[in-house]
Order: sequence, then C-alpha cells, then structure tokens
Amino acid sequence: METRESSRVLVVDDEPQITRVLKTVLSSQGYEVRTAAEGETALASFKEWLPELVITDLKMPHMDGVELCKRIREVSPNVPIIVLSVKDEERTKIEALDSGADDYVTKPFGIDELMARARAALRRSGATGSAEESASFEAGDFRVDMDARRVHTRGREVRLTPKEFDLFVYMARRPNRVLTHATLLEAVWGQASQEQPEYLRVFMGQLRKKLEPDPS
Repeated sequence: METRESSRVLVVDDEPQITRVLKTVLSSQGYEVRTAAEGETALASFKEWLPELVITDLKMPHMDGVELCKRIREVSPNVPIIVLSVKDEERTKIEALDSGADDYVTKPFGIDELMARARAALRRSGATGSAEESASFEAGDFRVDMDARRVHTRGREVRLTPKEFDLFVYMARRPNRVLTHATLLEAVWGQASQEQPEYLRVFMGQLRKKLEPDPS
C-alpha cells in the first residue's frame, strides 16, 4: 500500500534552511507540512493539527527534541517520530529512542534516505496491508488488535509506540523461533539499520518494562 496522499507532517528544527528544504521536498511529494523552530511551538501545533508524522531535530532552544518526544508520547503513543541530529553517538541515539522516537537520522542526511524512512513510518502506522497484517490474533497472554494497533495483556491495554508495536508483532507471530539481531533490525527498521544495534537494545528494554510481569 502506498503512503496516503496529504498525510500531515510536522517538521521541527531551529535551522531555517533545514525546515525550508524539508517543507519543499515533502510538499512536492503531496504531504501537508507545518514547521516549527522549537519544541514548545511544535507541541502546540501538534495538539492543534494532529500530524501523522513528526520529524524533529534534537538540539533546539526552550524545549529540545528529547523533551518534545516525551511530551508527544504523553498524548499520542502511535504517531511516528523521526529524530534528526548532528551527533552520531550511541548515547545520544539511545536517549532519543528511549524518549519515544521511532527512528534516528544523522545530519547531514540524504533526502532520498529521509523520504524513504518517512514513507516507511507512515506506511507502518496507517496501512492496512495484507490479510495477515490486518488480522487480530492472540499470543500467550497477549491479544493483538492489528487494525487499532493495540496490545492487551491480562485484561489491560499496553501503550506501545509504533516501533515497539512492530517489533512485538514480528516476534509474536514467530513463537519458538530464534530471531537474530540482523533479522529483527531488517524486518522492523529496514536493511539500512544493520549497523545500528542500539535500536534493539533500547526497544527490547522498553518492551520488557511494559509487557513482562517481572521486567528483570
């Protein structure tokens, strides 16, 4: 399924040239785009406009990207968030992912790569996909509603981010199998993520905290 036309994308960056370029490119691909120069303005725009994808820088005045991710996750567990940063450090990546981001792109980035990640994020969050992808199912103590992208366990709903949900569903559909890091990374984040094992460490830790009776 192709990404829906006119999907709403919020771009947040304090560098005007970045927001200008991204708005031009995204608009040319049929997306509706709003921009913000810092986190507080972005959060207000998010609550009013309800975008379907957020692309945000990390280092910004007043409210940085990490805090923005946390605040967005308080009101929306499902909207995909892609974080941009000039830092290519594992600690920074983990902080961003742990705050609720789904993907991480290091500046300077290629427009084609960013657009591919944006399309993938929107496709995963909004597509109905194949019959298997849209069918709800049960796995052990868990009930997975694929249409609503929700997971229930022991009578309660567990709030998962888009990537947490994708990772959980991929594993839940393959019980009693050994799944390598490379397999999981490619399935959930794409082939380009093979050199980013920190994704798995962060998201597996988050899933254990949310889903296991004893996270340790």
